[in-house]
Amino acid sequence: MKQFKVAVVGATGMVGRKMLQVLAERKFPVGELMPFASAKSAGSEIEYCGKKYTVIETTEENINKYRPEIVIMSAGGKASGIYSPMFAAAGGIVIDNSAFWRMDENVPLVVPEVNPEDAFDHPKGIIANPNCSTIQAMVALDPLHKAFGIKRVIYTTFQAVSGAGVKGYADLEAGVKAESEGACMPIPQKFPHPIAGNCIPEIDVLLDNGYYKEEQKMIDETHKILHAPDIKVTATCVRVPVYYGHSESINVEFEKPATPEAVREVLAKTPGIVVMDDPANHVYPTALQATDHDEVYVGRIRKDYTVESGINMWVVADNIRKGAATNAVQIAQLFIDRMCKR
Repeated sequence: MKQFKVAVVGATGMVGRKMLQVLAERKFPVGELMPFASAKSAGSEIEYCGKKYTVIETTEENINKYRPEIVIMSAGGKASGIYSPMFAAAGGIVIDNSAFWRMDENVPLVVPEVNPEDAFDHPKGIIANPNCSTIQAMVALDPLHKAFGIKRVIYTTFQAVSGAGVKGYADLEAGVKAESEGACMPIPQKFPHPIAGNCIPEIDVLLDNGYYKEEQKMIDETHKILHAPDIKVTATCVRVPVYYGHSESINVEFEKPATPEAVREVLAKTPGIVVMDDPANHVYPTALQATDHDEVYVGRIRKDYTVESGINMWVVADNIRKGAATNAVQIAQLFIDRMCKR
């Protein structure tokens, strides 16, 4: 198989390291690995498949010097806005994990199980990786939309602290340690309130419409990925004291009749989904079960009796894997598969 020059930008961060892990697990055809990061991390070493690599500073000069063919970006929005076009101009296919490009009309927003064909229509050479909470919802909702037609969606998310990066993870660790030692709760470094033993209904910045940006992302990205702007969508996103794994209560109203049995049958046949739905025996997805797995887990599938055709379900996935790293690698794999078939 042809080998490729692959860059992981933000390789020293939480998601970047997971991307390296997923690339290795999936035996991605990496001929030459180029780990890029900020000046702060440049010159340090990371390990990939038993070999050590020196981290390269992300600069225009280095982008044009190394010219990777596949670029997986795990940088912040500001950095992505600057560097993703530079990598694309240097000949790379860029898969960008930030929010910067997601709603750009000339940048496809892709979940490979849902809209893989969109990836190949990329005028700017950039493909956007959706928001972590949106990705897992789309894997579950797309087959149901195709089967029954979605009229309305209500999201309520319970999102792990790792979704807020290293500082968010550290806030929970510090809070749990203080609780166990009977000490005063430390001042949080990432969140507006202590997260240990708490739930915070605030993710990202507050918008003028009263929604936090995370909630608006789910609304806008659902419309774009499903190519269904008329679906009514609302969301409430909550940060909870869990290290890994986003859990979502999703209420769906359908155009066509849909029973819990029919929904289970559709989901059970869908690649990438594991149905765990036997609540009488305490069988349903949990964040711990989903941790470090790529699948999207669905359970608590039951009728919503307040509408003519409605379903409630519980959807769980690892936000750092399927919600970020794995989805990005899967997008890259779409291009590898197409190139290798030529």
